[in-house]
Parts: sequence; C-alpha cells; structure tokens
Amino acid sequence: MSVLPFDQREGFIWMNGKLLPWKEAHLHVLSHGLHYGSSVFEGERAYGGKIFKSLEHTERFHNSAKLLDFTIPYSIEEIEAAKQLVVDKNGMQSCYVRPVAWRGSEMMAVAAQNATIHVAIAVWDWPSMFDVNEKMRGIRLDIAEYRRPDPRTAPCQSKAAGLYMICTISKHAAERKGYADAMMLDWEGRVAECTGANLFFTKDGAIHTPIADCFLDGITRRTVIDLAKRRGIGVHERRIMPDELASFNECFLTGTGAEVTPVSEIGPYRFTPGNISRTLMEDYTAEVNKH
Repeated sequence: MSVLPFDQREGFIWMNGKLLPWKEAHLHVLSHGLHYGSSVFEGERAYGGKIFKSLEHTERFHNSAKLLDFTIPYSIEEIEAAKQLVVDKNGMQSCYVRPVAWRGSEMMAVAAQNATIHVAIAVWDWPSMFDVNEKMRGIRLDIAEYRRPDPRTAPCQSKAAGLYMICTISKHAAERKGYADAMMLDWEGRVAECTGANLFFTKDGAIHTPIADCFLDGITRRTVIDLAKRRGIGVHERRIMPDELASFNECFLTGTGAEVTPVSEIGPYRFTPGNISRTLMEDYTAEVNKH
C-alpha cells in the first residue's frame, strides 16, 4: 500500500453530488461528525472494475445512518451510481471503496438535528491486507483488553465510526507486541471478532463462528458462510468461550480488507491453517472475480 498521505493523493472524490479533484474534498474542523462521532461508512472492494456486493453495502450504509438517527440524502440508486462513477473516473480496476456520511457544522453540541448530512465517496489502491506468504503461514493475533459493548449500550449493527475507537486502540496495542491484529471478546467474555474482521474456527470438518449480535454481521462473513454451505461444510453460529479455542484445528478471519486470512495463533492458542481455510480462500477469490 502506498505511504503517501491521503490528503496528498491525486484523483477524484465524489462529495455531495459532485466529483471534486482529490485535494479539494474538504470539511470544516467544527463538523459534528468529527467531534461527536456522528458518522457512518462502508468498506468495499472493486475487482475488475466492479464493486463486489455493492448493493448490499449501500443498503447497509443507509441502515447505519438510520441507526444513528439521520438520513442519507441520496437514494440507494444514486449512491450505487456514484460509487461506480468514482471507480471509473479514477481509472481503477482493483481498489478499496469508501463511502462516508457525517453530520456537518451547523450545530456544535450533543444534539444536532439540524446539521446537514454530508456524503463522500473515495477509492484508492489497496492490495491484500497481508501478503501471500504471510497468509499461508497464518497471522498472529493478540487478545484485546477492550471488549465489544453490550448491544443495549451501542448501535452495534451500524458501521458507525465511533464504534471503531476501541478497535484502533486494540490494534495499536497488538502491533506494538508484534502481532498483526487482536481478537476482541464481547461484554460477557465470549469470543466476538477481530478489530476489523470476523472470526471463524474449524473442528471435526465443520466451521464454528460467534453469533453476530454485538458486532457487525459482515458482508464478507455472510459470503464465506454461503461458500462453505455450497461446499457442504457445516456452519455453526454459536457462543464460543475463550477456553474452547484449544479444541479448534483451524482459524481464519474474514473482511473486506482481510478477505479470507488464516490465523496461526491467538495469544496462547495455536492453529494450523489447513484444507478448509485454503478452500475458502480460493472460493472467495473466485467469487469476487465473477463478472
């Protein structure tokens, strides 16, 4: 991935209905979304110039905003067209796609019912989150200190910017220890997810994954569950306690950025990337490249 700062790149960003030169896509420092976390976003990928499961992402984008008590001022059809326009205008075949919506600067207090809702869409080059050799070895995960909150305390089914604060803290802490990421538990101490990806485990030829009721039910997660079922692999969505990790054979995580990435260890627990992980990596690659 390029290390060029994001505000110094070239290209075009769609913002509030217009294509702007990249460096002209600005917001005011007193925007409500910056101060109070009133912002939602999506993480998507285009393969061969087409955004994978674009409609599902756009529908979730709209739903995320509703959960934060605001309405995106563009229809699903308008957002769909704008996303593809940005991919095409920037001349990208394989890229990351980031729609984001936030409350503007008309009000600067907790309540901001009259703040304008702004929407922007940007794309950029983003190769595989982990290189191929690292994927084949399996990545190492720490166990995060922070936990996913009780769904009665936060809109956990919204892809809301504020919900990622503890993810950033946890990933930084893991990377300082030499890990690639961290596994997060839920508010009751059960296995939940990673800081930006969902978790899967294998045992006796079947897949086990936590119930997505206090964290985002990822679109990649659902895709991989479907791919596994097509293969006749059993999928059990259930509560998983940390002490069960010693009984699992394989572990992998899924997400737009991670795609399907095997895991070799989580804290004291060890896993051996095997046939199920490899099969689903290959099936996912084939699925996203269908046109």
